[in-house]
Amino acid sequence: METIEKQCVISEFPEIVAFKEYYDTTVTNKTTYFKVNEGIARGRVVIKGEEKVNYSTYNYLGLTADPRVIEFTKDAIEKHGTSVSGSRILTGEIELHRMLERQIADFLGVDDSVVFVGGHCTNVNLIGNIVDDKDLVIHDAYAHNSIVQGAILSHAKRMHFNHNDMADLEKKLKRLRDKYRRVLIVAEGIYSMDGDICNLPELIRIKKQYQAILMVDEAHSFGTIGDHGRGVTSHFGVDPKDVDILMGTLSKSAASCGGYIAGNKDFIWYLRRNSPGFVFSCGLSPANTAAAYKAIEIFSNDSSKIDKLHENAAYFLKSVSELGYNTGLSEGTSIVPVIIGNSQKTVYISNELYKRGINALPIIYPAVKEDEARIRFFMSADHTREDLDKTINALRELR
Repeated sequence: METIEKQCVISEFPEIVAFKEYYDTTVTNKTTYFKVNEGIARGRVVIKGEEKVNYSTYNYLGLTADPRVIEFTKDAIEKHGTSVSGSRILTGEIELHRMLERQIADFLGVDDSVVFVGGHCTNVNLIGNIVDDKDLVIHDAYAHNSIVQGAILSHAKRMHFNHNDMADLEKKLKRLRDKYRRVLIVAEGIYSMDGDICNLPELIRIKKQYQAILMVDEAHSFGTIGDHGRGVTSHFGVDPKDVDILMGTLSKSAASCGGYIAGNKDFIWYLRRNSPGFVFSCGLSPANTAAAYKAIEIFSNDSSKIDKLHENAAYFLKSVSELGYNTGLSEGTSIVPVIIGNSQKTVYISNELYKRGINALPIIYPAVKEDEARIRFFMSADHTREDLDKTINALRELR
């Protein structure tokens, strides 16, 4: 019988030792990550007393600094304190929670919504709530970690289809659909690494044809595309009720923190009483709830910041592409990658940009494949043309 090597010293686990060695070799500048900002993370940020043009925040519309959001949030704290101090199903419910959920549902054009305390845990909990070992989760190859982790923890069979490749998705469903009780298709509105948009009309057609469930993660598309930021269903002009599950986060355009699930009223009713991440977690804080509510109210009534975001993204994407950089699949939404294809070189260029007054962080293995290492530029309505030109000129020098 084979003897099992016992491991009980956590710091000596092989995966911890190996990753530390890789990290120390690749990220030679120990200040590349975990920089401490000294104010509000907007189109510009102050780090160690120096102002930098900032591309490492997904404060897409700049609303975290909006006086209306701050004042409304202060009022919520004055009324409810800093925490609701309990699960909402017990005594942690406040009126603002339902106001926010009603607002999200009405804004998107669906029956109801429910908010969770974090975006990542929203996906993990949701997927485990609706599928198990009798089911299949088939997700886009570029799906976010939270989708992958949710699928793994659900015990459902998991596989991916080639990125945004509807023919590959349909080919796999044609072969596999009859083997499973439920099939959950998961895509993203805007993909977080490349900034491209899912093919929603085809996803809806395929999910109907193969009697599947369609979930779309709108973390980066809520508040950035569609009529006044209504997201990917509005962008394509499709009925939002044709998407079974609309997920989104509140930490981007909504200037807060947390996540939501929106859809059918009976489904949302069920989640409020059965989702572990909701039932066994403290409710969203008064501050986070209020900030999201006011931010959504602002961009739902005035799309000027969304228009400025698109203008900035289009200008930056065109300019960087003309320099000869690989910008992946970006469509000029809110994310523009500059793909270098080597982790060490990517970290080097990021550090050189920082020396030139630009904060744009590297995304390296294992977050992406080694040959897809990149600097990811989050665009903002707060960026000025001066900010963009400064960055473009720096990238030209480093080409």
